[in-house]
Amino acid sequence: MKVIILVLFTTLTSFSMVKTNVYVCGASGSKKYHYKESCRGLSSCKQEVTKIYLKQAQGYGLTLCGWED
Repeated sequence: MKVIILVLFTTLTSFSMVKTNVYVCGASGSKKYHYKESCRGLSSCKQEVTKIYLKQAQGYGLTLCGWED
């Protein structure tokens, strides 16, 4: 029973990460991602703020903005 619950939780968590949108400054060169477009960390962005999936951001090696920890 515990194994089934763990597999179900892992599957649901992974699925939600795929569909979660995050924001990055510009199309390339970003090091951080942000959960909110209004994040303080994006206030100095001089490029277009782009919405991408969390899984993509992590695949690019981006980490969560320090303002949103």
